[in-house]
Amino acid sequence: MPTASENTLFGMGNPLLDISAVVDKDFLDKFGLKPNDQILAEDKHKALFEEIVKRNKVEYHAGGSTQNSVKIAQWMIQKPHKVATFFGCIGTDHFGEILKKKAEEAHVDAHYYEQNVEPTGTCAACITGDNRSLVANLAAANCYKKEKHLDLDSNWELVKKAKVYYIAGFFLTVSPESILKVAKHASDNNKIFCMNLSAPFISQFFKEPLMMIMPYVDILFGNETEAATFAKELGFETDDIAEIAKKTQNLPKENTKRQRVVVFTQGKDDTVATVGEKVTMFPVLDIDQNAIVDTNGAGDAFVGGFLSALVQEHALEECIRAGHYAANVIIRRVGCTFPEKPDFH
Repeated sequence: MPTASENTLFGMGNPLLDISAVVDKDFLDKFGLKPNDQILAEDKHKALFEEIVKRNKVEYHAGGSTQNSVKIAQWMIQKPHKVATFFGCIGTDHFGEILKKKAEEAHVDAHYYEQNVEPTGTCAACITGDNRSLVANLAAANCYKKEKHLDLDSNWELVKKAKVYYIAGFFLTVSPESILKVAKHASDNNKIFCMNLSAPFISQFFKEPLMMIMPYVDILFGNETEAATFAKELGFETDDIAEIAKKTQNLPKENTKRQRVVVFTQGKDDTVATVGEKVTMFPVLDIDQNAIVDTNGAGDAFVGGFLSALVQEHALEECIRAGHYAANVIIRRVGCTFPEKPDFH
């Protein structure tokens, strides 16, 4: 099997500094949050970021969905360092400096577009029991500019170096034109372009850019809730997850040399994936419910594990097994964190 080399994996997305803390129901109610959800911060949430830092013991981590996934892929691979490249926009501020340091510690080759109009983005993870309510204040992450960063020759060379590309659906809210440029490059060169449905609101409110990119998507990830919303928005008229996966696989595709693969996770239930013409169920690893500390980042971890096997050209079944392993490790810890080395064979 080929081993991964530097810059084989390319990720682009919203770099956020994760601020996670355990909160109570009153805190959720005060800011009108559901126990298990992910939303973009509105004006009414601005005070939440100050309050969560003031009133609770907090942890900081380099976050943002795509950055989490490439960070975990790098952790699974271990050596060489810098298998993953990451692009995104940050502010020239203290949080930005922490992010750069955290990315470096994770051995990710991060090339941020730095600007001073907006501060570095943050994501509050409000944890209650097994639930997490994520509130993202994109700030600088929203300011990514294709012509000021992606189009620069030195940066585009890094894009061309990659063989596998992964962008979470969240980035559709920022720079669909950047995603399209990368997706077309992958398709034209028979490389692998992966995307994630990321959250129900993406299919609901960013359906047009999502469907503009879909013909270039070789591997699509999502969870059961996101899959159901996607099916509803596209008028699939079914809530059967296997059928949704099949219909999604059969949507129009530019590069016909690769059949689209659709992978839907369902928490503790079987992962559903299209394998050739069939839809197959893959049981997740058993875990004692008491061992679950925080499901925050389980989806990102699954993708990270999957990508670590994918860049080493392993079979789909092996990619899913690596994904299940990574998710199983992450949910035993607070936030998207991991031990020094994986124990995956």
